[in-house]
Amino acid sequence: MALFGLLLLVGLIVIVQGLLLGRPALARLDYKRDFSKYACRAGEKIEMVETLSNRKPLPVPWLRLEAMLPSALLFARSDDTNVSEGNIYQNHTSLFTLPPRTKITRTHRIVCQSRGIYPIESATMTGGDLFGLYAPSKKVELHMRMVIYPRLLGDGELPISWKTWQGELAVRRWIVEDPFLFTGVREYAQGDAMNRIHWKASARTGQLQVHKSGYSADPRVILLLNVEDSESMWSVVTRTGLVERQLSLAATCAASLIGQGMAAGFAHNGGSQLGEDGCRLEPDYGPVHLNRLMETMAAFELKSRLPFHELLQLEAQREFREPIDYLVVTAHRSEKVEEAIASLERLGHRVGVTGFTANEPGLVSSGVRSSQRRGPASAEEAV
Repeated sequence: MALFGLLLLVGLIVIVQGLLLGRPALARLDYKRDFSKYACRAGEKIEMVETLSNRKPLPVPWLRLEAMLPSALLFARSDDTNVSEGNIYQNHTSLFTLPPRTKITRTHRIVCQSRGIYPIESATMTGGDLFGLYAPSKKVELHMRMVIYPRLLGDGELPISWKTWQGELAVRRWIVEDPFLFTGVREYAQGDAMNRIHWKASARTGQLQVHKSGYSADPRVILLLNVEDSESMWSVVTRTGLVERQLSLAATCAASLIGQGMAAGFAHNGGSQLGEDGCRLEPDYGPVHLNRLMETMAAFELKSRLPFHELLQLEAQREFREPIDYLVVTAHRSEKVEEAIASLERLGHRVGVTGFTANEPGLVSSGVRSSQRRGPASAEEAV
């Protein structure tokens, strides 16, 4: 009889503690997650801060917090955190014990390994009593995203063709005449177009006078990235490391151009997490545009949307007020690509080609070329 009474008392205690601690375990419980940065570069270290607040006068004996996070975020190992890693996502689990009216803050150190846009939608909290009689669960909506920009290359990693093209662009920034900028008149010279004649000045002086152009200090550059690692590639990239390096080169070029006060845009023939809006970005200036451009590059997907020569043909069909400087970043130059580049040059655009070869990633795939300077490629420039 005494044993029966003892068992009854124990059972009653278990039920009561379950009703007091287990059933309302998640009541008046707040969870917050913040990152020290929501946009960073590949390889950068950031922090994730988790805050749990128990506003009840009763403790929470145990609380399990689970979240599916992208595998691109590498967490430092911790005794109170378990991480089950996969190729795309990792299951991040933490265990807590919360005394009454307590707030706990945990800081996790993270290395952002690879570029991309990663949504972080929710986390799941599961709490319970001492004996697991009740284990309520609740989904916490987060609606966050991490944007990891491509890694920028160091000066020693940049191909010679980019440095040469950049140098010529800087020189032309001051010495190339801008046909839309008039600073006065001058005497007619052989070869001047008839539509540039200033008839009033000619009548006033008795000699033919033409509009005198100023010099352009505002070049507009569009970076064209080829996702194809070879002419025979189909839809999916096989040499992912090579294409990622090409993307890093394009990001480095864009950062350098905008940092020098020039306008830079970006287009590619790959897929994008942003849809059509992430496939082409018009040239613009400033750090805000650079962040948009880097986000577009972060959204770049390693699959072919259309052949690269077709992208070049589409560029040739666009109407611009003035010639554009194109910088093509590619691992190969097929006959169709060469023909499309020549079409752009015939329209007055200047085209530079740079990148890394598929066979030897450390070498320059091509050099600078333009409609004004067309010569045979050197051994270093040949793909």
